[in-house]
Amino acid sequence: MGNLSQKTPSEIRNLIREGKLVQPTAGMANGYAQANLAILKKEHAFDFLLFCQRNPKSCPLLDVTEVGSPFPKFASSSGDIRTDIPKYRIYRDGELTEEVTDITEYWEDDMVGFLIGCSFTFEHALLNNDISVRHIEEECNVPMYKTNIPCVEGGIFRGNMVASMRPIPHKDVVRAAQVTSRFPSVHGGPIHIGDPHVIGIQDINTPHFGDSVTIKEGETPVFWACGVTPQAVAMETKPSIMITHAPGHMFITDIRDEKLGVL
Repeated sequence: MGNLSQKTPSEIRNLIREGKLVQPTAGMANGYAQANLAILKKEHAFDFLLFCQRNPKSCPLLDVTEVGSPFPKFASSSGDIRTDIPKYRIYRDGELTEEVTDITEYWEDDMVGFLIGCSFTFEHALLNNDISVRHIEEECNVPMYKTNIPCVEGGIFRGNMVASMRPIPHKDVVRAAQVTSRFPSVHGGPIHIGDPHVIGIQDINTPHFGDSVTIKEGETPVFWACGVTPQAVAMETKPSIMITHAPGHMFITDIRDEKLGVL
């Protein structure tokens, strides 16, 4: 498949659609924004839109589809949210019931898709500033944790924020915060730096989603708001059905990173 970091978004989406690429998408199509996914029935769509509007740090919206349409026309000219994500999760009444690689058979005519900015987007900027990204180095998924930080309720939706973590050398922490703060559309700057217990994380080596990564001597755990938050919210709120990406398995958009950055 060649160097996935250098492939275009459409090339990556085609590989995924053909079932040739089923893995976390960190480091793929460098320079293009990646997105989390949440799909709900129309009856819950306004409440979720309100929830996202009130929680822009966790749920920065990049696109919302028309009712019944699986095509995110503002985020991608050729994408299909039913087929172009490596792995999906199906939540029914708050319970994770299935994990699949294609949701065409689950799609209904009254569904609405939400694409939410992903912190994988600003990782390219970190790398360009010579700040390493551990889960890319170790070829695994980013670690994600449920926190004790409450989201602002929106309609029926409520719950606590999920955070992703990247170990950063002490000398680079300020720079990492500066770099990522330029990208408010993909979670922006950190929500917490240092002691994980302060935000309710009891064991940093046991993430709730994704994989554990090495934290080396001289490094500080840095936490960012995460687009997996809607999955924690689904477990709390229990809508009849919510379809999401599997953590770390994103939709790669045609949106250039710099379009989402603040200079």
